Amino acid sequence: MNTSTTLYRERLLQERAQLLARMAFERGGVISQAAMAAKKDVHDFDTHAQVITERDKEFAMNAHETAELGELAQALQRLDAGQYGTCMDCAADIPAARLDAYPAALRCVTCQGIVEAAQ
Repeated sequence: MNTSTTLYRERLLQERAQLLARMAFERGGVISQAAMAAKKDVHDFDTHAQVITERDKEFAMNAHETAELGELAQALQRLDAGQYGTCMDCAADIPAARLDAYPAALRCVTCQGIVEAAQ
């Protein structure tokens, strides 16, 4: 394993640890939507609309953070398989600057732009 691979592994593991710590602090860890909804007491809010808004906000945050955990896990798997830093669409090397900015990147900037434009 070369130095850059080791550095990316450490960075990915650090980001995962920070995300898990933030999730534990904010919501008690990775929990299901049903458990999250059950934790919300209607009496904690003034109106039903507030309950729904707060619940939907927490669902969205939980989904985003769960997806981010998955991206970090996949990046670590690609690293172990020797595929880390290779664009999944064009097989070009993903530039170090992109991996430094977003270590879980799946695509080079060009291919990511194409995917985002299509969405």
